[in-house]
Amino acid sequence: MIDDLVRRLLAGDQRALARLITLVEREGPEVPGIMAAIYPHIGKGYLVGITGPPGAGKSTIVDRFIAYLRARQKTVGVIAVDPTSPFTGGAVLGDRIRMQQHFGDPGVYIRSMATRGSHGGLPRTAGQVAKLLDAYGKDIVLIETVGVGQTELDIMEVADTVVVVLVPEAGDAVQTMKAGLMEIADIFVVNKADREGADSLVRELVATLELSPKQDYWSVPVLAAQAHKNVGVDEVMAQIEKHGEVMRSSSRFTEKRQRQRRKEFFQTIEQRMEERLQDMVERDGQLGSYLARVEKGGLDPYSAAAEVLANKTLMTRWLETLAE
Repeated sequence: MIDDLVRRLLAGDQRALARLITLVEREGPEVPGIMAAIYPHIGKGYLVGITGPPGAGKSTIVDRFIAYLRARQKTVGVIAVDPTSPFTGGAVLGDRIRMQQHFGDPGVYIRSMATRGSHGGLPRTAGQVAKLLDAYGKDIVLIETVGVGQTELDIMEVADTVVVVLVPEAGDAVQTMKAGLMEIADIFVVNKADREGADSLVRELVATLELSPKQDYWSVPVLAAQAHKNVGVDEVMAQIEKHGEVMRSSSRFTEKRQRQRRKEFFQTIEQRMEERLQDMVERDGQLGSYLARVEKGGLDPYSAAAEVLANKTLMTRWLETLAE
């Protein structure tokens, strides 16, 4: 079944794409096989992350980006990450409603995803879904995340260019988020720039960037926009394209993709080993006893971990479990 779905995906079958995304989101046993099958076919699409606090107008900006790209005959995939519904655990479909004018366009594919408790603004599977859209043939994949802050750096591990969207009212919040913002952003957009305080926020961001530039090869621009009026959006897209050109004309793009693959490699190993370890805890009485002592407070986690890792017999059984 998986081989057939992947074959149809590569042939441009949208139903196969939707089915494969669902399988990836469920994080079932099929996922490694799916990703291995599409891996030779990825790397052509350009991934753009759009992040910022709630209410910054990210969905409106994404909507305008889609229109801009489609007018230039670019195909677009959109991953709209919504807060997890407290009732169903699924995605709230607000973003898809706001972007509904593009649903009839075969050159656009929009998928909402729930954060599912992720602390980094992206669900763990978002990067895999982006790869599916890349393999499907989308020229540009737009990834809209839930929020932004010092801990929300996941988007950097997925996107080639990261756009941070702020609004004038976010001026005070910028102070608490500043370290994370400066690390995340390739482009800043002060949206709803017709509101009071917009010019002040632009100046503050420019001054901060001048004091601590992020990169030596790229000066992070700070742009003002009014996405709901389609003002300034073309300038933002021009900077995204410029950033992509600068990245591709140097070794930066290759280096970033290499870092992303390295991170994905270790994360995949870590995830699979954690799953096997949890399974072993349930089956192995000795390892289970360590966990029970930690849970009851009779042994601290650090000493317990050191004892487990030093126990050759226990580690041998774990390696045998991993090999099964």
